[in-house]
Amino acid sequence: MTPFKSLLQVDKSSSTPVFLQISEQLGQLIRAGTLVAGQRLPGTRQLADLLKLNRQTIVAAYDEGMAQGWLASRAGSGTYVAAHFPEIKPQPLASTEATESGTGLAGTQPGYSFESLPYLIRPALTQSAGLHLDDGFPDIRLAPMDELSRAYRSYFRWGNPQTHFGYGDTKGHLLLREQLSVHLNETRGLRTNPDNILITRGSIMGLHLTSQVLLRSGDVVVTGKTTWAGATMNFQKTGATTRTVPVDAHGLDVDALALLCEHNGPVRLVSVTPHHHYPTTVTLRADRRTKLLQLAERYGFVILEDDYDYDFHYLSRPILPLASADQQGMVVYVGSLTKSVAPAFRIGYVVAPTALIDELARLRRIIDRQGDPMLEFAIGQLFKNGELKRHFRKSLRTYHARRDRICELLTTELRDAIHYDKPDGGMAVWARFDPAIDLGVLANQAVQEGLSFSNGLLHNPPGQRLNSTRLGFASSTEDELERSISIMKKLINR
Repeated sequence: MTPFKSLLQVDKSSSTPVFLQISEQLGQLIRAGTLVAGQRLPGTRQLADLLKLNRQTIVAAYDEGMAQGWLASRAGSGTYVAAHFPEIKPQPLASTEATESGTGLAGTQPGYSFESLPYLIRPALTQSAGLHLDDGFPDIRLAPMDELSRAYRSYFRWGNPQTHFGYGDTKGHLLLREQLSVHLNETRGLRTNPDNILITRGSIMGLHLTSQVLLRSGDVVVTGKTTWAGATMNFQKTGATTRTVPVDAHGLDVDALALLCEHNGPVRLVSVTPHHHYPTTVTLRADRRTKLLQLAERYGFVILEDDYDYDFHYLSRPILPLASADQQGMVVYVGSLTKSVAPAFRIGYVVAPTALIDELARLRRIIDRQGDPMLEFAIGQLFKNGELKRHFRKSLRTYHARRDRICELLTTELRDAIHYDKPDGGMAVWARFDPAIDLGVLANQAVQEGLSFSNGLLHNPPGQRLNSTRLGFASSTEDELERSISIMKKLINR
């Protein structure tokens, strides 16, 4: 006899109705193999007496079990465990160690094999709650949250709800593409229309889609020796071969690129961050920009231009993107608003000839179908009413002052320990530490003092130790920058 009285426990203080508690517990007993297929259950009156419950509660529990498919009723005979369940043999309780390392959805390893790609193993950057000199993040305290909230609310009052909350254009919300086209044309000298723009969830998605469409196994991609690992990972995932050329005080060495194209076979794509090279922040010199475009036309390679922080330049004379001078359609221009507003707002974009944008949108459809229409509409509204332009101007003044302050502190407090070139724009300083300082140890010690910054390992080219890192200043107030440099100075002089 199955001891139903001890197996079924009822909690009358629970918010879950009693009949559902019984039905769920019966299902658990069947899944565990305690109750087997075809087993007869007690009659409703008998089980009600055992559990001291109203018979109608048991009737409701059995009805729910039948609705879920666990139970079956036989006319004139009673209620049974459904016959279509396979026999389940209860297993003894496994040890904690076996459970953690075992297979199954709750274990660590699946019952099938797959290839784990080592180049994908890379820590995700996050913003800490304490003091931080990060990779170059914006200060989310400056973001136009109230204005964005109002724009969100207007979304629910605007347009036809049936189309407004249904599937949208895979290229992104038309309002945002229209407004972004105007913004890019005005500020970057581009000549776009909305059909030249694909809205993505951050620039990394744009890089991924572009890599998947343009690259095939064996294609050659050229980057700087120091570069952004996020882009390189996407190139590697396509099976492409990556080659590097030096980066100096004037950006990517275009002469070295020309020699590579001439003597080492065809190049499919060249990845650059010309406005502020990542991670060193140097700007690609004008003559090199011209030569790079000429090389693209001569050798037929794609220029993938990642312009991640164009909105923040401090000399009032920004150099226009490569895309603005592209006459032959050789440039794919990728940008993002996450660095301009806040990382949580996953708005990026790809600008290219319409034939490529159409293909990217077709690929995006099987990955994400579409972006976030509500967020895209809200950001489009902020462009349209001028709020984002006001935010950019306010942030530019603030970040300019913070850049000047951190550079002053590095000069006065850490002159002998850190060498740097004052960046013309962007949101971080490329700090080159004295070789006597172990940057990894220093970063670990700083965490104990409430300060976080990167140990720079991600920026090291293979086989090299740069002992350098990015010290982001934009997300910290001047007071926070002073306290951060004070901690660093104390640890270095310890």
